[in-house]
Amino acid sequence: MRPRILLADDHAELLAMAKRLIESQEEYDVVETCCDGQSVLEQTAILHPDLAVLDISMPGLTGIEVARKLSNQDVKVIFLTVHDDADYLQCALATGAIGYVIKDRLATDLLPALKEVLAGRQFISHSSTLEGKSGALK
Repeated sequence: MRPRILLADDHAELLAMAKRLIESQEEYDVVETCCDGQSVLEQTAILHPDLAVLDISMPGLTGIEVARKLSNQDVKVIFLTVHDDADYLQCALATGAIGYVIKDRLATDLLPALKEVLAGRQFISHSSTLEGKSGALK
């Protein structure tokens, strides 16, 4: 069975781009797209995805709040975010997420992030800002 992925971002164009990229690979199923945190929680309870790709800055519940609420479920989390900042990275990892992809690197990093995170390994986009300030990178 192919891994089931839920995508969430409040920017429709970026959400559609991420969905197209993932669906270009036959190894994944995008089971739902959401534009706010509450919808993510509702759809996760119904669809039980293997992985949720979350924007940090969404209306209502932020991606960080959603990830905290999902931490007791069997859902892996990747953040897809504009926040190229070590403080956001640390906050994201503290939720139990093991993926962090900078939106500027969507085309190059999202598919490798899916593969790594689904295998239980951490993936963090390469960035001079994150590498200079974060001890989480290996």
